[in-house]
Amino acid sequence: MVLYQIFILGCLLVFLGIILKNIADFQDLPTAGESPATGPMVSVLVPARDEELNIAGCVASLLAQDYRNFEVVVLDDNSTDGTWSELQRLLTGPGGERLRMVKGTPLPEGWHGKAWACQQLADQSTGDLLLFTDADTRHRPESLRRAVAAMGSCGADMLSLTPAQELGSFWEGLIVPLVYHILFSYLPICLVGSSRSPAFCYAIGQFILFRREAYLNIGGHRSVCSNIVEDVWLCKVVKRAGGRVAAFNGIDAVSCRMYRGFGDVWSGFSKNLFAGLGNSAVTLFSLMLFVVLLYLAPWGFLAASLLRGELSPAGFWLPAAQVAVAIVSRMLISARFRQPVWPGLLHPFSQALLLLIALNSFRQTTFGGGPVWKGRNYRFHGDRT
Repeated sequence: MVLYQIFILGCLLVFLGIILKNIADFQDLPTAGESPATGPMVSVLVPARDEELNIAGCVASLLAQDYRNFEVVVLDDNSTDGTWSELQRLLTGPGGERLRMVKGTPLPEGWHGKAWACQQLADQSTGDLLLFTDADTRHRPESLRRAVAAMGSCGADMLSLTPAQELGSFWEGLIVPLVYHILFSYLPICLVGSSRSPAFCYAIGQFILFRREAYLNIGGHRSVCSNIVEDVWLCKVVKRAGGRVAAFNGIDAVSCRMYRGFGDVWSGFSKNLFAGLGNSAVTLFSLMLFVVLLYLAPWGFLAASLLRGELSPAGFWLPAAQVAVAIVSRMLISARFRQPVWPGLLHPFSQALLLLIALNSFRQTTFGGGPVWKGRNYRFHGDRT
């Protein structure tokens, strides 16, 4: 039992080491940028489906960019709410002359919704650079200028920013930060840019900047038309094609409220989790076992030890050290991305909920009609979505 507990503690310490290295390696988006009057033409591309609550704020922040050589193209992806009306009001506001609105066409066979919307946007674009960004984001006026300058300085073909995540409810705060916890605990960020291997990929679909020639070289979103988690797969395709990718911390440039409330968190993560693991049941259940052993079992050992009144190394002190390392790891990531502290104190509860979401994601995909998001069924294995 002591050897088992030492092994678990060793694993957690290894992941803590990866986190510390990632914090040191993950560069902030540079603050300097090209003169607002210079630089390549950028097409800012926004897919929008039922985004009545978000679209005006997002597009207004984009139209207010201090980088002057750009256009904003928004595709209304068959929305059933007031998305189009909200967009029309922006045409007569500040920067409205830069805005183009496009009505999306029906979803073709073999495509998932966002990939098809992004491909249509790319086909409508005129820029040398293509920025794909989500309708639930907000952009500071200098964000585009800084991103273009960073891409120029690092020579990347694809650049992604990590936005600040707005956490408006208890459930958002409990679950959404786990995205960064997973990425920064298990993925060496330094290898994203330095290694040509597609195994080391990091991309956040809320902000992805492409060079047009690189985007066309991979076939655009056609290359990931059936992938739900298209951002990471785009990164893989770029690397396989010999392109370079870069990732920056953009929390002071872009923000995003990914989900609103428990229902959105549950549905959104259920849609993405199993797909993000390549729809591999072996990988999913291995990850679930991993979560239980590292983040939940130590609390069980502590509780059992306290109930017995035995403070042995194997039953209490080693599990206590495991819990401490796990909480410190979570806190370090929260501090790096300016997230609230309290979710870190509830880390085992967030991990337990993640297990339930994982089971639901597997159930929907394997035994159901596929996850449902904004009125669409996301089926796999070539089914229409």
